[in-house]
Amino acid sequence: MSKWRVFWVPKWTPIASPRVPVLAGWADLAEREASTGIRPGDPILLAPDYRVDELLSLYTRSSPFRGYTKETKRNYITDLCLFLNFLWLRGKIWTQAVESDVDDFQFWRQASPDNPMRVGGSKWNRELAALMNLYTWAAKPGNEFLPRNPVPLHRVVGRHGQIVEVPNGKAKDARASNVHWLTPRTFRLWGDIGLRGYGLDGLPSPGWAGRLESRNVAFVGLLTSSGVRRLEGASLLTFEVPSLQLEGGRYYTGRLAAAVTRSKKARTYYVEAQVVGDIESYVESSRADAIRTAQVQGRYDSVRDIRLVTRVSQGPKPTVYWCNRRGVTGRIALTEATADERMTWYTDGPAGVEPLWLWLNEMGLPFQPHSWNNVFTAANQRCRAVLDPEHRLDPHRSRAPYATPHSCRHSFALYMLVILHHLMDQRFGLSPEERRDYRLLYGDPWRMVQDLLGHAFLETTRERYLAPVADLQLRSLLTTVPPFGENAVSARGMDEVFARLAREAEGIQDIDAKLQVTPRAVG
Repeated sequence: MSKWRVFWVPKWTPIASPRVPVLAGWADLAEREASTGIRPGDPILLAPDYRVDELLSLYTRSSPFRGYTKETKRNYITDLCLFLNFLWLRGKIWTQAVESDVDDFQFWRQASPDNPMRVGGSKWNRELAALMNLYTWAAKPGNEFLPRNPVPLHRVVGRHGQIVEVPNGKAKDARASNVHWLTPRTFRLWGDIGLRGYGLDGLPSPGWAGRLESRNVAFVGLLTSSGVRRLEGASLLTFEVPSLQLEGGRYYTGRLAAAVTRSKKARTYYVEAQVVGDIESYVESSRADAIRTAQVQGRYDSVRDIRLVTRVSQGPKPTVYWCNRRGVTGRIALTEATADERMTWYTDGPAGVEPLWLWLNEMGLPFQPHSWNNVFTAANQRCRAVLDPEHRLDPHRSRAPYATPHSCRHSFALYMLVILHHLMDQRFGLSPEERRDYRLLYGDPWRMVQDLLGHAFLETTRERYLAPVADLQLRSLLTTVPPFGENAVSARGMDEVFARLAREAEGIQDIDAKLQVTPRAVG
């Protein structure tokens, strides 16, 4: 082994020492880990000489590191391993690093012609943040594991007027965010081909299995119609999804728990009625089949950390009451339950226990939030195979759309901004004075989108999510929009608006007019 490796502590499982002789004497591994403060989900860093660095283990068990989200932990540990490998080639460990090592590492990562995989400013800034957090912890009073912090810092005034420390080596050329957008018709094409298995003729391709099609279509629809983040949408429980009503409108509202949002504040989300119907169809079809199969095969009997939810209280702050297999009972406010806790919640169904976690894998078990990235990757690959079989090297000439979980959120923001401007400036037929009064009463469309996305600052909405249109006059773009129907917005009628927007702004994906694809009927 010539590089640092990372192992993540799994959830407790019995040690099968009789069948695996090398594990003899380790049946109490969980107790040993607990006695040293090691928890499931903690990373263990193994050096190239197969030694575990004790100080790095202390850092990964520290309050600052454990306060990060699961995704941030994985990102930071990956970034730290790159620097540890860089130092190892110099015959150093991390406590021996000096400022010149960090400077040389930055040159290697960003500018060295010998590096075949150089990174941009945004990626470097994340790596630098990982280094800064490690060395700040190691050098703070009470720890002092090294004589001097090799990541020099300076102080600046933060957004709220507070003094914050920033690393000197922060890249100046970092993009605000690596974002991209898809117009509505492009997302329809991406979903039809990538998720539903359609071909250029607009029909399902021969041999398309589509075992998890209903689940994937419903989840992507949730993200694109509501703008929720991947973790927020992936962590929903069955009873947190609004139900279709006979006299329901075009949009339904739901509530996101504070613990699964980035701001750690609960908020309301809006989702289209059609998407709610797609979710209900998934629950009643493929999800129900997966649960029945798991129950018949006794799969839930082997899940050790099941917490059976016995009651959910009503009121402004619902509380979940549960009981585990050992008879231990507990309770927690619904909004305070993390994604990991929610995955342990089950309920008594007609044929036995079943998960409350909405999205399940083929085994009938909770589908991990980060696994949705694989669904998008597979859909992108299928779009590339169908729409760009020549695999053009120039990404600007590729006819295949490309989407990620976060591009659903970006595209939702763009769509809502255009629609809200249209409603305000055209459908209502307001004069300039009336528009001013309307904005004072209901808010500016930019701020409405900010609220829908749950951003704390309007600048985030403008500069990161809506950068392509921040400087465009949307009213001039909307002058050619066909009139809306009396009860609903025509999706087809807005295609020309977004096509024009894509031509005038960078980063927005739209279908090439030369690409002949049979469109699927849109309700």
